[in-house]
Amino acid sequence: MAVEIVKVSTKKQLKKFIRFNYELYKGNPYFVPELFEDTMGTLRKDRNAAFEFCDADYFLAYRDGKIVGRIAAIINTRANEKWNIKAARFGWVDFIDDNEVVDALFATAETWARERGMTEIHGPLGFTDFDPEGMLIEGFDRMSTMATIYNHPYYPKQLERLGYVKDVDWVEFMFKVPKEKWEKAERVSAIVERKYGMRIVKAKSCSEIAKRYGDAIFNLCNESYSGLYGFSPLTPKQIKQFVKMYLPFADKRLLSLVVDKDDNLVALGISVFSLADALRKAKGRLFPFGWWYMLKTLFIKQPKRLDFLLAAVKPEYQSKGAFAMIFNELLGHYIEMGIVDIESNPELEYNKDMQNLWNDFEKEQHKRRRAFKKELKS
Repeated sequence: MAVEIVKVSTKKQLKKFIRFNYELYKGNPYFVPELFEDTMGTLRKDRNAAFEFCDADYFLAYRDGKIVGRIAAIINTRANEKWNIKAARFGWVDFIDDNEVVDALFATAETWARERGMTEIHGPLGFTDFDPEGMLIEGFDRMSTMATIYNHPYYPKQLERLGYVKDVDWVEFMFKVPKEKWEKAERVSAIVERKYGMRIVKAKSCSEIAKRYGDAIFNLCNESYSGLYGFSPLTPKQIKQFVKMYLPFADKRLLSLVVDKDDNLVALGISVFSLADALRKAKGRLFPFGWWYMLKTLFIKQPKRLDFLLAAVKPEYQSKGAFAMIFNELLGHYIEMGIVDIESNPELEYNKDMQNLWNDFEKEQHKRRRAFKKELKS
């Protein structure tokens, strides 16, 4: 049967779009499903503040009445303006290992991009850097995380067959937490605090942190990440959305903020309990019973593994030891909580400053993922 491409235009179709990869990876021991409710909020144009400056359409591939693939086609106008390019993005891409299906999906996304004046296409990428990005090319036998994409080994081979080439790689690490705090970290932290007047923020709850520093946290990310691949700055509307969505539910022991003598935020580090097992048990849904697995993980039987989501340091403080203060505080909490492993979020392969922050840890680079690109000929 021929492959039929259908543009997603109803809520029912969008649900099918989101759930397709849940079915494709059923039984796979390394796949961690997206949280359905979060993904629905990301993809709906009336809920995601990124649609202030993004355009997108979603497509499903059918064969004989059965879904066999999906792809999102996206244009981030702010990123294009920042980097002076005319690029579309593809994301939320999944497919069976079938040339005809893959050809139909990518031909649709590429045509969509050309019709809008784009001259190249990159991906997998989301609307912004805060969406999952990068196709797994190493580490297929390692558990995924809640913030990253898992895919079959045939995915990159299919893209290469279509003429897609490497644009950039991210690497990921697994770290072992030492049993005791390091004198070096404590000493450097004390020196930095005394010399530059920086201090660790003390707060009773993450709700208090959100109220005092919520906007500043994401403004610092904008400043710190401005030179990284594909980045587009978050808008005030996006920042308010993220503050409301994430900060009140974080664990303050896993979040560290550093301010200067005038209480301006200069550095931060955010980690979270690994929700991989909870998401697998919940099958990616909060309802009807998935919420129990999430709450149990966060508040009752907390895992011994963390995901280190992000670190950001104001550029003028990057050589002044601000991260040493973050590291020293978080390490103390990790040890007290009995944390054994920390998994990094994807880090650009050329971002050696970030990778060097972890040099004193026992670590293993266990995954690599790639953004591909292709020129669009008229």
